[in-house]
Amino acid sequence: MRAFCCSISFFLLFITTADSVFSQSKEEPAPVPASIAIPRPTPEEVRLAERSLAAFLENAAPEVKELNRKYPGLIAVRVPPPNSAVIPNLAPYFQKKHETNLEVARKGDIDVLFMGDSITDFWRNTEGAFAGKPVLDKYFGNLKVANFGIAGDTTEGVLYRLRNGEGRGFSPKAVMLMIGTNNTARNSAAEIAEGVGAVVLELQKCFPKAKILLLGIFPRSTPNDPVRSKIAEINSIISKLHDGDRIHYLDIGAKFLDAQGNIPREIMTDALHPSTKGYEIWAEAVKEPLEKLMR
Repeated sequence: MRAFCCSISFFLLFITTADSVFSQSKEEPAPVPASIAIPRPTPEEVRLAERSLAAFLENAAPEVKELNRKYPGLIAVRVPPPNSAVIPNLAPYFQKKHETNLEVARKGDIDVLFMGDSITDFWRNTEGAFAGKPVLDKYFGNLKVANFGIAGDTTEGVLYRLRNGEGRGFSPKAVMLMIGTNNTARNSAAEIAEGVGAVVLELQKCFPKAKILLLGIFPRSTPNDPVRSKIAEINSIISKLHDGDRIHYLDIGAKFLDAQGNIPREIMTDALHPSTKGYEIWAEAVKEPLEKLMR
């Protein structure tokens, strides 16, 4: 029986643990930059594996044939499901904010586009624990900034929004993008990186004259939380998108941490969303890079 297990291990390499049912979108997966794409078998490679498996089963021991008869599909070539992080899909409860963004896009006259999730969205908050608007006015008040951040959004949500109106009607000089933290509960680091890469490609398609400031995902939670290492892995992958021309990667995450790697409450009250002080740190770190990209 041990020989049997070893013999069929090759045919199980295509099994994946990715969540393939989260996205109900009927959209096709968005293209991903080759530099960060997850290796996937080609149709010909899958057919080759299927032929090899069929030959193996034809000559397998009787007990193996019986096992396959008893449990059809148990011994099979399984192709990795599509990566939900690159399939454009907007949750219904984000539709109202999407429509608000469309109104801004139609008016045009935008210098800088902020794109992301709640961490970006809260640049508009005028008060409360996560008030970013006073900082926005202080550091970027001289610029025409459009904030297309939507709290709770994901890479697939941004892809949908860009393809459905938020990527048309204006021509920004620069785009500041940070997205992916809301994907961490259901996608692997490699899948999320693909999602970020797909968004970058879509931004380049929508705004061919714009420079993109791609931010590493901010640290969250505690130093020992597995999400920290996942975010570090994502950032390591997406840093490869930096080309020094149209795409500029910047990781400012360390600025939010103390010497022990913790996030002080005065910087992120909930260890996720920046406070006003957190937005000050963010603004100080990106003001000069953004200004350079706009020249």
